[in-house]
Order: sequence, then C-alpha cells, then structure tokens
Amino acid sequence: MGKKIVIFVGVLLLAGVISYFVIDANEKQFKQVEWQASPSKRYLMAKNIINSNMFYGKTKPEIITLLGNVTKASTLKGKDHLVYSLGSAPTFFEAKEETLIVIFEDEIVVNVIHSYQN
Repeated sequence: MGKKIVIFVGVLLLAGVISYFVIDANEKQFKQVEWQASPSKRYLMAKNIINSNMFYGKTKPEIITLLGNVTKASTLKGKDHLVYSLGSAPTFFEAKEETLIVIFEDEIVVNVIHSYQN
C-alpha cells in the first residue's frame, strides 16, 4: 500500500511539473517587435498584456503605434475599440480564433479583453 502512495504522489508531482512547463511555454512577455513580426503567435503575449495592465491609460494613437493597425473587423457596437487577431493557440480540440479587444473611453484605454471565438 505504501509503495502505491509513493508512486501516486510521484505521478502527481511529475504531472504538475510538466503542466507548469507546458503552460509557461505558451506565454511570453509583450514585445512590440515580436507582436508586429509574428501575428500568428500573438496569443502567446495576450495574458501578459492583460495581467500587467500595460495599456490602461494609453491613448488610441499610442496603442496603434504599439500594436499596429487593426487586424480584424469588429461587430462590437456602442464602444470605441480596436480589435487585433492573435492567431490560434495549438490545441487537441477545435481551434478557436483569439482576439485582443482594446476598449476606449474618451480616446483612453479603459479595458483590454482576450476573446475566444469558434
């Protein structure tokens, strides 16, 4: 019985370590050069952009300078916003197109949303 517990705990620890590296491999810090050079891999920077709040308080022209021109048409109504395609993260399931939506009030960023669409 004791040996089974040790094996079970070992497997759990190994799964945790593997999960950490898989998740970490799918995240990067935002770098303007990489953002503009690799549009299909922008999804790697989305979490960093949102969690760091780096765009809050920036103006619309500053966001366009950082992220470039809008890359995706939007159906969002009633809000001043920009939408950027992030590409699709590798997955075992159906791929979902990811977008980054930057919302403005009076030309200043007030929200950034990571959206997933089928």
